[in-house]
Amino acid sequence: MRLIRDTSLSAISAGFVAVLVGFTSSAALVFQAAHALGATPAQIASWILALCLGIGLSGIYLAYRFKAPIVTAWSTPGAAVLVTAASGTSLAEASGAFILCGLLIAICGFSGWFERIMQRVPPAIAAGMLAGVLLRFGMDAFAALDTAFSLVFPMLLAYLLARRLLPRYAVLAPLVLGSAIAWAGGLLDFSDLRFSIATPQWVTPSFTLQALTGVALPLFAVTMASQNLPGLAVLRAAGYQTPASPLVGWTGLATLVFAPFGAYAVNLAAISAAICTGPEAHDDPRRRYIAAMASGFFYLLAGVFAASIGALFLAFPQELVLAVAGFALINTIGSGLLAALREERHREAAMVTFLVTASGVSLLGIAAAFWGMVAGAGTLLILKRP
Repeated sequence: MRLIRDTSLSAISAGFVAVLVGFTSSAALVFQAAHALGATPAQIASWILALCLGIGLSGIYLAYRFKAPIVTAWSTPGAAVLVTAASGTSLAEASGAFILCGLLIAICGFSGWFERIMQRVPPAIAAGMLAGVLLRFGMDAFAALDTAFSLVFPMLLAYLLARRLLPRYAVLAPLVLGSAIAWAGGLLDFSDLRFSIATPQWVTPSFTLQALTGVALPLFAVTMASQNLPGLAVLRAAGYQTPASPLVGWTGLATLVFAPFGAYAVNLAAISAAICTGPEAHDDPRRRYIAAMASGFFYLLAGVFAASIGALFLAFPQELVLAVAGFALINTIGSGLLAALREERHREAAMVTFLVTASGVSLLGIAAAFWGMVAGAGTLLILKRP
């Protein structure tokens, strides 16, 4: 059976690191968004359960169907939108807005609109945006040397030695060594860990014009611009020409199904997907889809225990997570820069895209990835227009 033959420890470890990075980088923001809307502790756990079910099921299905490392995730900028838009919005109205957002994403995907938009984006600009999105993670890995040298430096050596001797385990080696050092140094904090099984909490949706304009439309815009665009760019940069429309459409459908339980937005992953698309997941690109399926499985497991698994992931020192993520993305950042700068006629536009994206500028609640592409397209239009 191909699935068993393609499975490898390196792919499974890449999938675990992708989930680890996803939880530790933004789970707190999801908790904050749910709390801002007045959710109870049980409803907050239901949010994590619903999001993990939507992510896990859609990720496993898409990765297996297309045999590509297609990773899905929750919308981190979408959670930030919810925090700012929570004033005057009830949980029932938010639930209705989540449904409308999922419907818009599904329509945009299955109709082919998203595919047509992506076909008009030059590969160099998409690669520049990808490198800009990931640059912060690479820099944070080495900045962590300043605050936790005794933890991060051995992890760096482990990564380099593994790249030389066992390249398929270049992500697993620093993760295992870093965890052992953190355990020995008392840096793993399990004080908030309580194992309990989450139960879904239905919130009857209420559809209002205020929630549509103040929550659903901004949530849809930032999810498409700040998540799905760079998420597809990750796949394209890694050489996967998977059709875009069904990917986006299925994430919208997952959002639509689980929205009443708290799944505000499921979308294509960018950062965690980059971890699963590189050679650290597997030497053979045709077998890296296992990393995405492993990521989906770990998300399903995290959803069952919801807050308990969230506390488990958050027990890891921040420097350890930053280091593992940064080391895992070094090759992808380099490949993105190479693709962005390869063609001289697109070089300046790609560099503008890269710099704007890497700056982290956020306007109108939309993240830098979108504005980087706008700036790059504008530069290309000005410089190349007859």
